[in-house]
Amino acid sequence: MLIPFSFLSLSTHLLTLVNAQDPDLSFTHADVTASKSSLITRNGRRYACKCYPGDSCYPKPTTWSQFNQTVGGNLQLAIPPGAPCFDFLDGTIPTYNEAQCTEVQANCFWTNDTCVPIGVSPTDTCTRGYYGDYLVLARTRAHVKATVDFARKNNVRLVIRNTGHDFMGRSTGFGSLILNTHSLKDVTFHKKWTGPGQWRGGAVTIGAGVQGRELLRQANQQSPPQAIVTGECPTVGFAGGYIQGGGHGPLASIYGLAADQVLSFEVVTSSGVYLTANAQRNPSLFWALKGGGPSTFAAILNVTVKTFPDLPSSSVVLRINSTHTSDPEVFWKGVNAFHELSTRYVENGLFVYYELGELRLNVRPFVAPNMTSAQLDAVVRPLFDKLDAQGIPYDREDNHFPSFFDLYLGIFDDEGSFAQMITGGRIFTKSDFRRDAAAINSAQRFAVEQGSFIIGHIVGPGTGAPRVDNAIHPRWRDAASFSITGLGIAGNASLTEKARVQNLVTNVVGKALRDASPKGAAYVNEGDLEEPNWQSEYWGLNYPRLFALKKVYDPLGVFYARTTPGTEDWEVIDVGTKLCRKL
Repeated sequence: MLIPFSFLSLSTHLLTLVNAQDPDLSFTHADVTASKSSLITRNGRRYACKCYPGDSCYPKPTTWSQFNQTVGGNLQLAIPPGAPCFDFLDGTIPTYNEAQCTEVQANCFWTNDTCVPIGVSPTDTCTRGYYGDYLVLARTRAHVKATVDFARKNNVRLVIRNTGHDFMGRSTGFGSLILNTHSLKDVTFHKKWTGPGQWRGGAVTIGAGVQGRELLRQANQQSPPQAIVTGECPTVGFAGGYIQGGGHGPLASIYGLAADQVLSFEVVTSSGVYLTANAQRNPSLFWALKGGGPSTFAAILNVTVKTFPDLPSSSVVLRINSTHTSDPEVFWKGVNAFHELSTRYVENGLFVYYELGELRLNVRPFVAPNMTSAQLDAVVRPLFDKLDAQGIPYDREDNHFPSFFDLYLGIFDDEGSFAQMITGGRIFTKSDFRRDAAAINSAQRFAVEQGSFIIGHIVGPGTGAPRVDNAIHPRWRDAASFSITGLGIAGNASLTEKARVQNLVTNVVGKALRDASPKGAAYVNEGDLEEPNWQSEYWGLNYPRLFALKKVYDPLGVFYARTTPGTEDWEVIDVGTKLCRKL
């Protein structure tokens, strides 16, 4: 996507305009000054890089020690979870602890292949890889501000992590300072929202570290019980990248995306300023935070979103797999019959989660909020009539729950870790299904035949919230189905092999999906880091405004997450290590 020059060159007029709209901000570029950078040249291009160990600009041990005092002793060395199973981390830091190793091996999720705690000897090598060097376990908003200030003043790479539930590697970064917000767990419910905007129903203010299932548990304890648009996976951190990327989930077809529910944010800006962003205060920042990209515009302290009375809900589970048929043609007839009705499902308020691989379709489940089993059966009856008429074998399981919360606990499982793959994805719109549903289904079959595994979400946010003004790609309003594709690759594979698989994800499988959905789009939270024309694919016509706002709210690039607004100014060089601004 080519961005007009007027957006690439941030003008005084634009800064004045945003300050007028967002009076709490009111800074000029002179208020925020950059530290010294590490200036280097690679392949004839000059870069100004973040500061790393060995650079003259990197903070001295005494500076880190003073910072630790500032954050109340919550600065830690970033130790990969698997390190207790090894004698040393990076060959110098003693880490072995037998009891902790046993706990890690039984229960822990780990980050990368440089310190895997399974099938190893304590004398084997454990390194950080791209994990990060230091971590602040933030317990207060002051810790968040101090960490942002330290990263800016010392020009070190900052990574924001609330849960690490991250398909695209944005919660790690070589040599980085990690801001961990997982301990910000405050949750406050409001019987009636009286703040800015037209909403006067229930609301909840949620700390940055709260995860989906714990939030829904607290919502269920309200009187009357409440429902919230959260992610399908119960462990997803709610208030951070999930919402800043858009946030789909089981209630999105009736209420819209999670970003559509936001009433207000409390944040720390890149300049270390506490701001409230809502419809009245700092509205341009409010707009950008609602779907404009994770770790891009500010560090989230908390978010306030709408709540809804919980509803009785029904579900249907469908399975077609190798226990039913070994004939690929029979199997794919069943898959196609299921997927070609995506528009019907979402227009009736359904959300459908499915997994698709070679001779394996696991639809778990069709989710029908506020429907009886009979009403849900009427929606899916055309599918099952077609399966029966074509003689396609399947398993079906019907359930009715007194509440959506009961359905959520009963149906959705935690997702495992250590699935080593490179991901892509595509949003398929109603327009494309009407144009050529067979082409979409053929592209999905092609993806599986190339070795991809598909995690599918049939979801239609435009059904429930078609007119919300926020930064998400406008084509989400026409969405009927969203597929994540994953191709397996060992984490310790060679760079040549990783490049081969990445090319397959982007230029073979990804191209087939794009060709089948010219009115489709991509999703920044679950997509391809090499997505061609990612600016337009992730945000469409919203991108120029987002690019300009990034220049206003983060002129120094304190916040960085790849393929988010403004990151075309930056490059990770030296085999994925140093983060550098292009000069």
